[in-house]
Amino acid sequence: MGYDVKKILLLGGSAQQVVAIETAKRMGYYTILCDYLSDNPGQYISDKFYQISTTDKEAVLAIALQEQIDGILAYASDPAAPTAAYVAEKLKLPTNPYSAVETLCNKDKFRMFLSSHGFNVPRAKGFMDKEKALLEIGGFNLPIIIKPVDSSGSKGVTVLHGLGGLGRAIDDAFSYSRGHRIIIEEFIERKHPYLIGGDIFVVNGKVIQWGLMNCHRDDRVNRLVPVGKSYPPLLEENNLQSVRDTLQKLVTDLGIRSGPMNVELIVDRHNRVFPIDIGPRSGGNMIPELLSMIFNCDVVKMSVQTVMGEDVGNDIREGHPYFATQNLHSDRKGILNRIDFSPEIQKYIIRKNIYKKPGDYVDFFGNAANALGIIFLRFPDQDTMIKMEENMNAHITIVLRGDK
Repeated sequence: MGYDVKKILLLGGSAQQVVAIETAKRMGYYTILCDYLSDNPGQYISDKFYQISTTDKEAVLAIALQEQIDGILAYASDPAAPTAAYVAEKLKLPTNPYSAVETLCNKDKFRMFLSSHGFNVPRAKGFMDKEKALLEIGGFNLPIIIKPVDSSGSKGVTVLHGLGGLGRAIDDAFSYSRGHRIIIEEFIERKHPYLIGGDIFVVNGKVIQWGLMNCHRDDRVNRLVPVGKSYPPLLEENNLQSVRDTLQKLVTDLGIRSGPMNVELIVDRHNRVFPIDIGPRSGGNMIPELLSMIFNCDVVKMSVQTVMGEDVGNDIREGHPYFATQNLHSDRKGILNRIDFSPEIQKYIIRKNIYKKPGDYVDFFGNAANALGIIFLRFPDQDTMIKMEENMNAHITIVLRGDK
C-alpha cells in the first residue's frame, strides 16, 4: 500500500453495511473494519478486519491510533455512532460533536434535550429499576410507549393502551438495553396516516437534502416496525414546512456540522411536530440507496466524503417521485419455500435484494433484523403508489414449507 493512500475505519460489517465498505474502496481508500461478529460479510470485502465490538470506544481508539486512520464511519448504526464520534474527536478528525451524538443515541437524554430547547415532547421518564417504573406508571396518561433508551430497529418497544402486560413490556425493554435503562412516555396520536421518517443530509450546519418519506407499517406483525418507505411524504405543505423547520432547529441547537441523520417525526392532531427518534447516522433498511435513486446522487459516497473531510457541496437537492421500498417479511416462523410477487406489483419493482433462499429458516417479523430482503419500487403517479402501498400484502406472499 502506498503512503499516499488514506485509511478509513468502518464500524460494522453487516449485509446492509457492506455498501459503505464497497463505496470507500471504490473511492480509493484503504478500508479497515471492526465488528464483533465472526461471520460478518464485510470482513471479506474490507482490506483489514478486527473482530472487536464497535461499542468498545477505547479498543476502537487503540486500533485507530495503530492504523493512523484518516476518517471513521459508523454507517447505519446507532450503537456504533458514539464510538465513531469519540474516536474522531480524540484524533481531531471530521465529526459531529461527541456530546450531540451521545444525546441523540440515548432516548431519555434526547427527551430532556428536546424539552429544554423548546421542542414538542411527550411526557416521558427514564427508569433503571422495574419496581420504580411500576410505582410511577400512574403518573402517565394512556396510551404509553415503553422502550430501551439505547436500542434501534424498534427492538424492545411496546405500545400499551391498557396496563395489562405492563410488567412483560418493561422486562422486554430492559432485555434490549445495553445500559439497563428504559424510557416510558405518553403515546402521541398522529394526524396523518403515516409517521414521517427517512434521512436528511447536513452540510456546514444546513440541511441540503430532505429525504422525508412516509413510514409504512403492517398491523399483522409489529405495528411499530417499519415495513417500507415511500416518497414523497403525504403531508400538507404547512405541516411539511413545520417538519423542516423543526429539523433545522434541531441540527442548529445540537451543533451538528455535516453528514446524514436518520429521522422519525409525528405531526399530531393539533399540527404540532414531535421529533420521535433522530439518529446521527444513515438509516437502515437501505434508505440511502433509495434516496440515491430519488435524488439522483450517491448518498453513501456523500457519507464517506464527509468523514474523510472531502467537499460534498452545499447545493439544495430536489427529489423525484414516486419511489418506495418494501421490507419482505413473514407473519409466521418456518422454512422458506418461495416469495411470490403478483404480476401487478412486479411491473413496478426496479430492484430486489433478497437475503433468504428456499430452505432457510425465517422468523416472525418482530423487528427490522427479521426482514427477508428489500425490494425497490417506482410508481407512475401518487394514486398508484398509495393504492399499492395500502394493499402490499395482497401482492407479496411469503410461502413457507407446508403451505398449500
